[in-house]
Order: sequence, then C-alpha cells, then structure tokens
Amino acid sequence: MWTFVFPMFVYVSREKRPGYDHNKKAGAMNALVRASAVLSNGPFILNLDCDHYFYNCKAIKEGMCFMMDRGGENICYIQFPQRFEGIDPSDRYANRNTVFFDGNMRALDGVQGCMFRRFALYGFDPPDSNNTEQKKEAETLPLRATDFDPDLDFNLLPKRFGNSTMLAESIPIAEFQGRPLADHPAVKYGRPPWYEDKTEWGDRVGWIYGSVTEDVVTGYRMHNRGWRSVYCITKRDAFRGSAPINLTDRLHQVLRWATGSVEIFFSRNNAFLGTRRLKILQRLAYLNVGIYPFTSIFLIVYCFLPALSLFSGYFIVQTLDIAFLIYLLLITICLVLLAILEVKWSGIELEEWWRNEQFWLISGTSAHFAAVMQGLLKVIAGIEISFTLTSKSAGDDVDDIYADLYLVKWTSLMIPPIVIAMTNIIAMAFAFIRTIYSTVPQWSKFVGGAFFSFWVLAHLYPFAKGLMGRRRKDADHRVCLVRSHCHHYLSAMDCH
Repeated sequence: MWTFVFPMFVYVSREKRPGYDHNKKAGAMNALVRASAVLSNGPFILNLDCDHYFYNCKAIKEGMCFMMDRGGENICYIQFPQRFEGIDPSDRYANRNTVFFDGNMRALDGVQGCMFRRFALYGFDPPDSNNTEQKKEAETLPLRATDFDPDLDFNLLPKRFGNSTMLAESIPIAEFQGRPLADHPAVKYGRPPWYEDKTEWGDRVGWIYGSVTEDVVTGYRMHNRGWRSVYCITKRDAFRGSAPINLTDRLHQVLRWATGSVEIFFSRNNAFLGTRRLKILQRLAYLNVGIYPFTSIFLIVYCFLPALSLFSGYFIVQTLDIAFLIYLLLITICLVLLAILEVKWSGIELEEWWRNEQFWLISGTSAHFAAVMQGLLKVIAGIEISFTLTSKSAGDDVDDIYADLYLVKWTSLMIPPIVIAMTNIIAMAFAFIRTIYSTVPQWSKFVGGAFFSFWVLAHLYPFAKGLMGRRRKDADHRVCLVRSHCHHYLSAMDCH
C-alpha cells in the first residue's frame, strides 16, 4: 500500500467576469504562479494537463537533478515526453506522436516545457555564465533574484508584478520567510482577473498571452533571453494521460495547435525577430513551428496533381528522359535513407512512422489549411478564433473501451480530404476507361499516373476507415480488447 503525505494542498479557483478576457489556460497558470508564490514559493513548478497523472514517482527528482547540478542554474525547464493510454493498438490517427516525441523533440532537445524554474517564469535573464564568482555562490547558496538580474530595482516591482507586497516579498533577496496560511489574502479572497492590468504578466512574466499554444511562446521567450532547456526521456514513462482517439476530436486538436503556430508566425514572437541569444538551431526550430501549417497549401496542390494528370492525359512531367529518371532515383534514395536513419536513430517502429506519414497528409489537407485561413482572417479582419475543449475517451466502458474510435461526428474539416479522395478515384476510373477504348492503349502512361493517385489514397486510408465508423468493427477489435486488458494487467503488476 502506498501512502502519500501532502504538506500543503490548496485548490485555487480564479474569479471570472463576463466580458473580461481571462486568457484561457495561460491566465489560469499565471494565477497559480501568483498564488503559489505567497503560499509555498517553491523554486520549481510542475505543469500537467488535467488528464495526465504520475507514472514514475522518480521523474521529478530526475528533473530537479538537471537544474540543481553544476551549470544547471541556466536551465529554465525540463520537458518530459507525453505518453498516452486508451489508444487503439494500431494507433489509427497517430495519437501517440512517437515521431514527434521520440524523434523530433529528442533532436531539438526541448522546445516546450513541463517542469519550470520559477525565476525563469518571472521574466528574469539567466545568470551570467562568465561571472565565476556568481557561479561559485550558486553552487553553495540558494539562487536569488539578484543572481538573475543584478540591476533589479525592487521599487519597480509593482510595474512588473502588480501591487501585491506579499508577492514582491516572495521574490527573495535572501531566503523567503513564509507566513501563516490563514494570513494569505490569496487563500482568503483570491485575486481578481484584472490584477494583471498595467503589469507585465502575460507579456514578460509568467505564461505569455496571445496564442492558444502558450507553452511554445513561453519557451521561445525564455530561450530568447538566453535560458537553456533539457528534454528528459526516462526509462519508465514519467507521466501518462489520455488522447482524443476519435477522428473529429483529433482533427480539432491538430487545428488548435496549427492555429497557435500561425498566430506565432504573425506575431512579434516570430523567430525572425529573435535576439542574438537565440542560437541558430533554436531559431530554425521555432521558425519551423510557425511555418509548418503553410506547407498545407503545397500539399493540397500535390494531392490534386495526379488527378489532373489522369484527366488531361498528360503525365506530370513532359518527358521521361534518362537525366530526369536518374534525378528522381537519387531523390528517392535520399528520402528512403533519411527515413531509415530517423527510424533507427530514434527507435521508432516502421508502422508508427508510416502512421505519422499518413496523418500528416490527413491533417495537412484539413486542419493545417483551416488554421492558415483562420490565422489570415485574424490578421486581416481581426476575427478572433474560439475553440472548444477536446473531448477525450475515459475508457470507462470495459466491454468496449474503444467505442469513441468508431464515432462519426461531422465537421467541415473533413471536406478537403473527401474531395481529394473522390477526385483521385474518379480520375483513375476515367483514365482506365479512356485507355481501354483508345485505339492505341498507352498502359505505361496510365500506370505511371495511377501510381501517384494511389499513393495519395494510401495516405488517406485511415481517414476513410474513420468515416466508415462501426462497419469495420470485427475480429480485429476483439484482438485490440485482449491486448488492452493484458496491457493494463501487466502495468498493474509492474506498479505493485
């Protein structure tokens, strides 16, 4: 039996008023940062989604070791990969994101954060790495605000943090002296949402406002000030949670992420405007975060080109000479070798890599393109974008834990992939009939054009299965249930 002791457990609910912008999750996190400053003032802050839970009790210790080790005073946060439960074993819509968490994020060594250093959230710069005396003090004494900002004027704290004297006192010049819990106004009355007015909360201090992907923007601001981050993959998963396995909910989730990236691209948080402290690889990584939704425009054109080729009777390229074939062969070999390198280096299975490729085309032709349109409307017409929380399967139905997988909920995001699939199918049928009834059948031209259309349709196969709903619920589903029950049983045995 496990026994947990909470020395201080406080539930904080922020006040809300109609017509006032509460800044969604970023506003809630900033309210918690202010409340925790006068309650415990812990040097580290753990940020978890509401559907995530501890799976490895040693994960926090591992994160703290990075920050408390020699040279760790420049680390602003530790990022742990997200792991999910309740996903069908085939992972139809690439919910596990293994290519992103085990490949891309490992290569970038952290772009977003999970475990934050409080001083980094306060908008301070990292300690001066060239000051040897300061580094020696940091190894023996607790970190202080003056270690991060030597020119800090405490008379100007209200301009940055607000008029709370208790919050200002919690920013240590020396070690913070706590007060009795009953004396804390944050517990007795709470803080109204307009507490941030005319301060730097949401702009320099705390989680940054103005984007639905506030974690990316906040991480960018920290890196822009010279902080470092660490991506920590533990042998046993640090945290686990649930993911939206339904097609519609998954598309809405990707739409929210892509819209946040478009907002970043059109804001002053664009990596093009970063300071010299932002390293070149970090700058390229953040540029990719803001640019990738725009690739949907080229992806949609690519998906329609094979169909247009079949309708017109002309191949995608005018001539198939030896030079072009050698060029195409070299490109294909390079792409295959790159894919093999990614799979071998990151330890990703080939099936997971292929699922990622399939869903990239599905989301690129639907959610990413919609995000670009919404972002342009916000920039040009000032139309704000509202999102609903993504519903996630709780897995309460023991007899059918994957019931949400077969739900078909209509959304306008499904229109572009449906049009692409139907256009390519009709084009293949039209070209096949034309080839049969032509006086001189050119089967090589038909096979060459049909191959590219078939390649597009192969990527859309999970999307087609999602539209079919429960029609495909057969023996494979029963196998999924057996695997899931075995997985939960083994996990429980491992914990005990």
